[in-house]
Amino acid sequence: MLEEVERWLSTRSWAAADRPLDRLLAAKAARGSTVSVVLPALNEEATVGRIVDTVRRDLMGPGAPLVDELVVIDSGSTDRTAKEAAEAGARVVHRDEILPRIPAVPGKGEVLWRSLLVTSGDVVCFVDADLQDFDASFVSGIVGPLLTDPDVQFVKATYDRPLDGAAGQGGRVTELMARPLLNLHWPQLAGFVQPLGGEYAVRRSLLERLPFPVGYGVELGLLIDSLHTVGLDALAQVDVGVRVHRHQDGQALGRMAAAIYRTAQLRLSRGHLIRPSLTQFERVGTAFVPRTHPVDTEERPPMREIAEYAERHAA
Repeated sequence: MLEEVERWLSTRSWAAADRPLDRLLAAKAARGSTVSVVLPALNEEATVGRIVDTVRRDLMGPGAPLVDELVVIDSGSTDRTAKEAAEAGARVVHRDEILPRIPAVPGKGEVLWRSLLVTSGDVVCFVDADLQDFDASFVSGIVGPLLTDPDVQFVKATYDRPLDGAAGQGGRVTELMARPLLNLHWPQLAGFVQPLGGEYAVRRSLLERLPFPVGYGVELGLLIDSLHTVGLDALAQVDVGVRVHRHQDGQALGRMAAAIYRTAQLRLSRGHLIRPSLTQFERVGTAFVPRTHPVDTEERPPMREIAEYAERHAA
């Protein structure tokens, strides 16, 4: 590990308990900061309501007004996701209602990019909607450094990720694809424990300057581009404990890994793959049947280049 990263680990890695809520509220009030929490959601009726309820109860009440707005962006759910989120108290916006002149494409990054147009906080905190046993420290922990330290601009959550009860066995795409890529090509980012984690908080002034991969590569892309834009010392991570969520099957993980590789490849060369697709095999009867899937290759431009966004913030 680079000496620079070792120093970073000692100065930019914290635990959620390092910044009690009363300290965060005082810092927020002193700076006049505002905080938006965004949950991208697709068929998460089993968990989204509890997450929204926890944020509203613990971080939006009169005694602890840390979060100013809580928005669920529904990307086409066919279950009760939108209803559960709204009944729990979130503002629910459908992906296709945002920036309709640009047709939406499937993908998590697409939803996060569009969320900048329907939120207003100086700090934007993203939280996956499939978290189980969610705790408010997932939000307060990663928002904290942005409220107390003006030099910090991007904060990732770090945590243990159990798999089927086994500690530390989650995050298979991280260990098999993202971590090797980062260590080999962006060694300054080798200190991030969960580089692909879906919980992170970023200053809007940074987010609006970054391109967004539309699919699963969004977390890696934003992390790498933030490093190049503001430098390692502006990045941080906060330990929030344990993250339990729904796990994907092996083939879905393969597609995610391909998107991660594509995102990294673009940033290494800005070249073009001859064939940006991935073929996997599924047993049907006595034969293996090939299934070919496109790899996410599209990226959205920095939000500040979008006319509607510029007009909204000029008003």
